[in-house]
Amino acid sequence: MTAIDQPAAIDTDKLMGFVFRAVDEVGATLNTALVVMGDRLGRYRALAGAGALTPAELAQRTGTAEPYVREWLNAQAAGAYVDYDPDSGRYSLPAEHAVALTDESSPACLPGFFQGALGSVLDSPRITEAAKTGEGIGWHEHGQDAFDGVERFYRTSYNAHLVSEWLPALDGVVAKLERGRRWRTSAAGTARRPS
Repeated sequence: MTAIDQPAAIDTDKLMGFVFRAVDEVGATLNTALVVMGDRLGRYRALAGAGALTPAELAQRTGTAEPYVREWLNAQAAGAYVDYDPDSGRYSLPAEHAVALTDESSPACLPGFFQGALGSVLDSPRITEAAKTGEGIGWHEHGQDAFDGVERFYRTSYNAHLVSEWLPALDGVVAKLERGRRWRTSAAGTARRPS
């Protein structure tokens, strides 16, 4: 006779906690594409500082189709990216969210982060294949959204912190950079040792 495995006892609360967490993860993944869309179509910039707008007003400001604007706004309101006033049927972008979604000079700016994440999702078939073969994926083989998103996301932090905080934290680096280096050029125009 063979033994029959008995199913493990299931903690229903733990199961449902995991299911709801997974649903949140999928929702966040789906919203990533919507955030990138809102950034690319100028929707967040059109909402920033504009007060409360109807979907038709936002569609007009962005030159996009009102039915899709309405659905996008509803999704953004469900995720608490924008505020919705049910009495007026209008949507607004809180000032703090506007900084995070529109101010490319702020280290809190997020659209590049979302764009890089979207690039990773779009690259997933190639990454999955690499996981089977073990061949790997070079950075140069990723899609444009991965490149652009990473550059946009990190640029704001570098601009905000590199010169004012990070370089001064390295012993003697600022003084060396301020002194500079001279490079001699050979007759062929190639760089040679510093002088």
